[in-house]
Amino acid sequence: MKDPIRSLEFKENKLFLIDQRFLPGKFETFVCSNFREAEFAIAKMVIRGAPAIGVTAAYGVVLAALEFMEFPRHKFFSELQKACYILSKSRPTAVNLTWSITRMQSLIDQDSEPKQIFERLKFEADKISAEDVMTNKLIGKIGNSIVPQKSNILTHCNTGSLATVEYGTALGVVRSAFASGKAIHVFVDETRPRLQGAKLTAWELAQEGIPATLIADNAAASLIKNNRIDLILVGADRIATNGDSANKIGTFMLSEIAKSYNTPFYIVAPTSTFDFNLGSGNSIEIEERDPTEITHINGMQIAPNDFNVYNPAFDITPASNITAIITEKGIIKPPFIKNIK
Repeated sequence: MKDPIRSLEFKENKLFLIDQRFLPGKFETFVCSNFREAEFAIAKMVIRGAPAIGVTAAYGVVLAALEFMEFPRHKFFSELQKACYILSKSRPTAVNLTWSITRMQSLIDQDSEPKQIFERLKFEADKISAEDVMTNKLIGKIGNSIVPQKSNILTHCNTGSLATVEYGTALGVVRSAFASGKAIHVFVDETRPRLQGAKLTAWELAQEGIPATLIADNAAASLIKNNRIDLILVGADRIATNGDSANKIGTFMLSEIAKSYNTPFYIVAPTSTFDFNLGSGNSIEIEERDPTEITHINGMQIAPNDFNVYNPAFDITPASNITAIITEKGIIKPPFIKNIK
Protein backbone atom coordinates (compact mmCIF):
# COMPACT_ATOMS: atom_id res chain seq x y z
CA MET A 1 0.00 0.00 0.00
CA LYS A 2 1.40 3.38 -1.04
CA ASP A 3 1.90 6.28 1.34
CA PRO A 4 -1.03 8.73 1.36
CA ILE A 5 -0.81 11.73 -0.94
CA ARG A 6 0.06 15.10 0.59
CA SER A 7 -2.34 17.77 -0.65
CA LEU A 8 -0.30 20.82 0.41
CA GLU A 9 3.17 21.82 1.50
CA PHE A 10 4.71 25.10 2.65
CA LYS A 11 8.32 25.60 1.65
CA GLU A 12 10.57 28.48 0.57
CA ASN A 13 7.89 30.88 1.84
CA LYS A 14 5.35 29.63 -0.67
CA LEU A 15 2.36 27.33 -0.38
CA PHE A 16 2.24 24.47 -2.89
CA LEU A 17 -1.16 22.84 -3.47
CA ILE A 18 -2.27 19.94 -5.62
CA ASP A 19 -4.64 21.66 -8.04
CA GLN A 20 -7.73 19.50 -7.62
CA ARG A 21 -9.59 21.20 -10.48
CA PHE A 22 -7.61 19.15 -13.00
CA LEU A 23 -7.55 15.70 -11.44
CA PRO A 24 -7.61 12.95 -12.52
CA GLY A 25 -6.60 14.01 -16.03
CA LYS A 26 -3.64 16.19 -15.03
CA PHE A 27 -1.53 16.43 -11.90
CA GLU A 28 -0.64 20.10 -11.49
CA THR A 29 0.66 22.23 -8.63
CA PHE A 30 -0.84 25.59 -7.73
CA VAL A 31 1.64 27.91 -6.03
CA CYS A 32 0.47 30.60 -3.59
CA SER A 33 2.99 33.42 -3.17
CA ASN A 34 0.61 35.76 -1.34
CA PHE A 35 -2.58 35.58 0.70
CA ARG A 36 -4.84 36.54 -2.20
CA GLU A 37 -3.67 33.50 -4.13
CA ALA A 38 -4.48 31.38 -1.07
CA GLU A 39 -7.93 33.01 -0.91
CA PHE A 40 -8.41 32.26 -4.62
CA ALA A 41 -7.36 28.64 -4.09
CA ILE A 42 -10.01 28.19 -1.39
CA ALA A 43 -12.82 30.07 -3.16
CA LYS A 44 -12.25 28.44 -6.56
CA MET A 45 -11.72 24.96 -5.10
CA VAL A 46 -8.12 24.50 -6.11
CA ILE A 47 -8.13 22.96 -2.64
CA ARG A 48 -11.27 21.79 -0.85
CA GLY A 49 -12.33 19.74 2.14
CA ALA A 50 -12.84 21.42 5.51
CA PRO A 51 -9.53 20.40 7.15
CA ALA A 52 -7.45 21.29 4.07
CA ILE A 53 -9.24 24.64 3.78
CA GLY A 54 -8.38 25.41 7.40
CA VAL A 55 -4.68 24.67 6.92
CA THR A 56 -4.55 26.61 3.65
CA ALA A 57 -6.13 29.61 5.39
CA ALA A 58 -3.54 29.41 8.18
CA TYR A 59 -0.73 29.56 5.65
CA GLY A 60 -2.61 32.38 3.89
CA VAL A 61 -2.22 34.41 7.09
CA VAL A 62 1.51 33.57 7.11
CA LEU A 63 1.83 34.76 3.51
CA ALA A 64 0.04 38.00 4.42
CA ALA A 65 2.44 38.64 7.32
CA LEU A 66 5.39 38.02 5.01
CA GLU A 67 3.97 40.34 2.34
CA PHE A 68 3.37 43.23 4.77
CA MET A 69 6.42 42.75 6.98
CA GLU A 70 8.26 45.82 5.67
CA PHE A 71 5.22 48.11 6.01
CA PRO A 72 5.07 50.71 8.80
CA ARG A 73 3.85 49.07 12.00
CA HIS A 74 0.31 50.48 11.97
CA LYS A 75 -0.15 49.51 8.32
CA PHE A 76 1.31 46.04 8.91
CA PHE A 77 -1.33 45.31 11.56
CA SER A 78 -4.22 46.85 9.64
CA GLU A 79 -3.36 45.02 6.40
CA LEU A 80 -2.83 41.74 8.24
CA GLN A 81 -6.24 41.97 9.90
CA LYS A 82 -7.80 42.85 6.56
CA ALA A 83 -6.18 39.77 5.01
CA CYS A 84 -7.58 37.60 7.81
CA TYR A 85 -11.06 38.95 7.11
CA ILE A 86 -10.77 38.32 3.35
CA LEU A 87 -9.54 34.78 3.93
CA SER A 88 -12.36 34.10 6.41
CA LYS A 89 -14.95 34.99 3.76
CA SER A 90 -13.50 32.79 1.00
CA ARG A 91 -16.06 30.01 1.69
CA PRO A 92 -18.88 30.31 4.24
CA THR A 93 -19.85 26.81 5.38
CA ALA A 94 -16.67 25.04 6.56
CA VAL A 95 -16.08 25.98 10.21
CA ASN A 96 -12.42 24.86 10.05
CA LEU A 97 -11.75 28.01 8.03
CA THR A 98 -12.80 30.46 10.76
CA TRP A 99 -11.45 28.15 13.49
CA SER A 100 -8.02 28.24 11.91
CA ILE A 101 -7.97 31.99 11.25
CA THR A 102 -9.18 32.76 14.79
CA ARG A 103 -6.35 30.62 16.12
CA MET A 104 -3.85 32.55 13.97
CA GLN A 105 -5.30 35.94 14.92
CA SER A 106 -4.79 35.17 18.61
CA LEU A 107 -1.02 35.33 17.96
CA ILE A 108 -1.04 38.81 16.41
CA ASP A 109 0.32 40.79 19.35
CA GLN A 110 0.64 44.51 18.62
CA ASP A 111 3.51 44.78 21.13
CA SER A 112 5.67 42.46 18.99
CA GLU A 113 7.72 43.26 15.90
CA PRO A 114 6.35 42.17 12.49
CA LYS A 115 9.21 39.70 11.97
CA GLN A 116 8.47 38.07 15.32
CA ILE A 117 4.79 37.82 14.43
CA PHE A 118 5.61 36.25 11.07
CA GLU A 119 7.79 33.62 12.74
CA ARG A 120 5.12 32.94 15.36
CA LEU A 121 2.43 32.58 12.69
CA LYS A 122 4.60 30.28 10.57
CA PHE A 123 5.25 28.05 13.60
CA GLU A 124 1.52 27.90 14.37
CA ALA A 125 0.52 27.09 10.79
CA ASP A 126 3.09 24.28 10.72
CA LYS A 127 1.61 23.05 13.99
CA ILE A 128 -1.97 23.12 12.63
CA SER A 129 -0.78 21.19 9.57
CA ALA A 130 1.02 18.54 11.64
CA GLU A 131 -1.96 18.24 14.00
CA ASP A 132 -4.25 17.60 11.04
CA VAL A 133 -2.19 14.61 9.90
CA MET A 134 -1.93 13.19 13.44
CA THR A 135 -5.63 13.78 14.13
CA ASN A 136 -6.77 12.05 10.97
CA LYS A 137 -4.56 9.03 11.52
CA LEU A 138 -6.11 8.71 14.97
CA ILE A 139 -9.61 9.08 13.50
CA GLY A 140 -8.76 6.30 11.05
CA LYS A 141 -7.59 4.01 13.84
CA ILE A 142 -10.68 4.70 15.99
CA GLY A 143 -13.06 4.44 13.05
CA ASN A 144 -11.64 1.10 11.95
CA SER A 145 -13.33 -0.45 14.99
CA ILE A 146 -16.79 -0.01 13.44
CA VAL A 147 -15.87 -1.49 10.02
CA PRO A 148 -16.84 -5.18 9.71
CA GLN A 149 -14.21 -7.69 8.57
CA LYS A 150 -15.96 -8.09 5.21
CA SER A 151 -17.91 -5.02 4.22
CA ASN A 152 -19.14 -2.81 1.43
CA ILE A 153 -18.72 0.86 2.27
CA LEU A 154 -20.48 3.75 0.52
CA THR A 155 -18.72 7.12 0.37
CA HIS A 156 -19.90 10.55 -0.71
CA CYS A 157 -17.76 13.38 -2.10
CA ASN A 158 -14.04 13.24 -1.20
CA THR A 159 -12.83 12.83 2.37
CA GLY A 160 -9.32 11.54 1.75
CA SER A 161 -5.82 12.96 1.58
CA LEU A 162 -7.01 15.59 -0.88
CA ALA A 163 -9.56 16.92 1.63
CA THR A 164 -7.01 17.09 4.44
CA VAL A 165 -3.26 17.60 4.60
CA GLU A 166 -2.47 13.95 4.10
CA TYR A 167 -4.50 11.07 5.55
CA GLY A 168 -8.22 11.79 5.32
CA THR A 169 -11.30 11.62 7.54
CA ALA A 170 -13.98 9.21 6.28
CA LEU A 171 -11.60 7.89 3.63
CA GLY A 172 -8.96 7.70 6.35
CA VAL A 173 -11.18 5.13 8.08
CA VAL A 174 -11.35 3.20 4.80
CA ARG A 175 -7.57 3.45 4.46
CA SER A 176 -7.05 2.17 8.03
CA ALA A 177 -9.47 -0.72 7.53
CA PHE A 178 -7.74 -1.79 4.34
CA ALA A 179 -4.28 -1.50 5.91
CA SER A 180 -5.43 -3.69 8.81
CA GLY A 181 -6.21 -6.51 6.37
CA LYS A 182 -9.99 -6.24 6.28
CA ALA A 183 -11.69 -7.37 3.07
CA ILE A 184 -13.46 -4.14 2.20
CA HIS A 185 -14.95 -2.80 -0.99
CA VAL A 186 -15.86 0.84 -1.53
CA PHE A 187 -18.79 2.09 -3.59
CA VAL A 188 -17.86 5.62 -4.67
CA ASP A 189 -20.74 7.82 -5.69
CA GLU A 190 -19.80 10.41 -8.30
CA THR A 191 -21.09 13.39 -6.26
CA ARG A 192 -22.65 15.83 -8.67
CA PRO A 193 -22.24 18.58 -9.59
CA ARG A 194 -18.45 18.83 -9.22
CA LEU A 195 -17.90 15.07 -9.29
CA GLN A 196 -15.45 14.95 -6.40
CA GLY A 197 -16.24 11.26 -5.91
CA ALA A 198 -15.50 10.33 -9.51
CA LYS A 199 -12.57 12.69 -9.97
CA LEU A 200 -10.90 12.63 -6.56
CA THR A 201 -12.01 9.71 -4.37
CA ALA A 202 -11.79 7.19 -7.22
CA TRP A 203 -8.34 8.55 -8.08
CA GLU A 204 -7.11 8.22 -4.49
CA LEU A 205 -8.44 4.66 -4.15
CA ALA A 206 -6.87 3.66 -7.47
CA GLN A 207 -3.53 5.11 -6.35
CA GLU A 208 -3.57 2.89 -3.27
CA GLY A 209 -5.08 -0.24 -4.78
CA ILE A 210 -8.17 -0.28 -2.55
CA PRO A 211 -11.01 -2.27 -4.23
CA ALA A 212 -13.73 0.14 -5.35
CA THR A 213 -16.59 0.66 -7.79
CA LEU A 214 -17.77 4.01 -9.11
CA ILE A 215 -21.54 4.60 -9.24
CA ALA A 216 -23.86 7.37 -10.32
CA ASP A 217 -25.39 9.20 -7.37
CA ASN A 218 -28.85 7.89 -8.20
CA ALA A 219 -27.65 4.26 -8.00
CA ALA A 220 -26.98 4.48 -4.26
CA ALA A 221 -30.62 3.99 -3.17
CA SER A 222 -31.04 0.65 -4.92
CA LEU A 223 -27.73 -0.62 -3.52
CA ILE A 224 -28.86 0.30 0.00
CA LYS A 225 -32.30 -1.23 -0.50
CA ASN A 226 -30.79 -4.49 -1.81
CA ASN A 227 -28.52 -4.82 1.27
CA ARG A 228 -25.36 -4.31 -0.76
CA ILE A 229 -24.11 -1.52 1.53
CA ASP A 230 -22.99 -2.39 5.06
CA LEU A 231 -22.21 1.13 6.21
CA ILE A 232 -21.96 4.69 4.92
CA LEU A 233 -19.02 6.95 5.81
CA VAL A 234 -19.18 10.67 5.05
CA GLY A 235 -17.34 13.77 6.23
CA ALA A 236 -18.63 17.09 7.54
CA ASP A 237 -17.87 20.78 7.07
CA ARG A 238 -19.67 21.95 10.22
CA ILE A 239 -21.37 20.10 13.08
CA ALA A 240 -23.78 21.78 15.49
CA THR A 241 -23.86 20.90 19.18
CA ASN A 242 -27.00 18.78 18.69
CA GLY A 243 -25.23 16.64 16.05
CA ASP A 244 -26.81 18.19 12.94
CA SER A 245 -24.11 18.08 10.27
CA ALA A 246 -23.44 20.10 7.12
CA ASN A 247 -21.80 18.12 4.35
CA LYS A 248 -21.68 17.97 0.56
CA ILE A 249 -25.05 18.27 -1.14
CA GLY A 250 -26.68 14.85 -1.38
CA THR A 251 -25.57 13.68 2.07
CA PHE A 252 -28.99 14.34 3.60
CA MET A 253 -30.66 12.28 0.86
CA LEU A 254 -28.34 9.35 1.55
CA SER A 255 -29.00 9.60 5.29
CA GLU A 256 -32.77 9.39 4.72
CA ILE A 257 -32.43 6.27 2.58
CA ALA A 258 -30.02 4.73 5.07
CA LYS A 259 -32.47 5.37 7.93
CA SER A 260 -35.31 3.76 5.96
CA TYR A 261 -33.30 0.56 5.43
CA ASN A 262 -31.43 0.47 8.78
CA THR A 263 -28.01 1.00 7.20
CA PRO A 264 -25.44 2.49 9.62
CA PHE A 265 -24.64 6.09 8.69
CA TYR A 266 -21.50 7.66 10.17
CA ILE A 267 -20.16 11.20 10.16
CA VAL A 268 -16.35 11.26 10.31
CA ALA A 269 -14.70 14.55 11.29
CA PRO A 270 -12.13 16.11 13.64
CA THR A 271 -13.42 17.97 16.69
CA SER A 272 -12.34 21.24 15.03
CA THR A 273 -15.41 20.78 12.80
CA PHE A 274 -17.80 21.24 15.74
CA ASP A 275 -19.29 24.72 15.98
CA PHE A 276 -20.05 25.16 19.68
CA ASN A 277 -21.85 28.43 18.93
CA LEU A 278 -24.61 26.63 17.05
CA GLY A 279 -27.37 24.70 18.78
CA SER A 280 -28.68 23.16 15.56
CA GLY A 281 -28.06 22.91 11.85
CA ASN A 282 -30.81 25.46 11.15
CA SER A 283 -28.28 28.25 11.65
CA ILE A 284 -25.59 26.90 9.32
CA GLU A 285 -25.02 29.11 6.29
CA ILE A 286 -25.24 27.11 3.07
CA GLU A 287 -22.96 28.23 0.26
CA GLU A 288 -24.52 28.60 -3.19
CA ARG A 289 -22.12 28.23 -6.08
CA ASP A 290 -21.83 29.18 -9.73
CA PRO A 291 -24.74 27.92 -11.89
CA THR A 292 -22.28 26.69 -14.53
CA GLU A 293 -21.33 23.84 -12.18
CA ILE A 294 -24.80 22.45 -13.00
CA THR A 295 -25.15 23.56 -16.61
CA HIS A 296 -21.68 22.49 -17.75
CA ILE A 297 -19.39 19.49 -17.24
CA ASN A 298 -15.70 20.14 -17.96
CA GLY A 299 -16.69 23.16 -20.00
CA MET A 300 -19.27 21.30 -22.09
CA GLN A 301 -22.78 22.75 -21.92
CA ILE A 302 -25.47 20.22 -20.94
CA ALA A 303 -28.44 22.52 -20.23
CA PRO A 304 -30.28 25.26 -22.16
CA ASN A 305 -28.98 28.83 -22.09
CA ASP A 306 -30.30 31.13 -19.34
CA PHE A 307 -32.10 28.33 -17.51
CA ASN A 308 -32.75 28.83 -13.78
CA VAL A 309 -30.31 26.94 -11.56
CA TYR A 310 -30.25 26.16 -7.83
CA ASN A 311 -26.78 25.03 -6.78
CA PRO A 312 -26.26 24.68 -3.01
CA ALA A 313 -22.86 23.20 -2.15
CA PHE A 314 -24.06 21.58 1.09
CA ASP A 315 -27.11 20.27 2.91
CA ILE A 316 -27.88 19.50 6.55
CA THR A 317 -28.18 15.95 7.82
CA PRO A 318 -30.27 15.91 11.02
CA ALA A 319 -28.79 14.23 14.07
CA SER A 320 -31.70 11.77 14.10
CA ASN A 321 -30.34 10.20 10.88
CA ILE A 322 -26.79 9.73 12.20
CA THR A 323 -25.65 6.48 13.82
CA ALA A 324 -22.54 8.04 15.36
CA ILE A 325 -19.87 10.71 14.83
CA ILE A 326 -16.30 9.42 14.62
CA THR A 327 -13.66 11.85 15.92
CA GLU A 328 -10.06 11.74 17.15
CA LYS A 329 -11.42 11.79 20.72
CA GLY A 330 -13.65 8.77 20.25
CA ILE A 331 -16.95 7.71 18.73
CA ILE A 332 -19.84 9.93 19.77
CA LYS A 333 -23.21 8.18 19.91
CA PRO A 334 -26.68 9.56 20.66
CA PRO A 335 -27.84 11.42 22.66
CA PHE A 336 -25.58 13.86 20.82
CA ILE A 337 -26.37 17.00 22.86
CA LYS A 338 -25.13 15.29 26.01
CA ASN A 339 -22.27 13.29 24.50
CA ILE A 340 -20.81 16.03 22.29
CA LYS A 341 -20.44 18.24 25.36
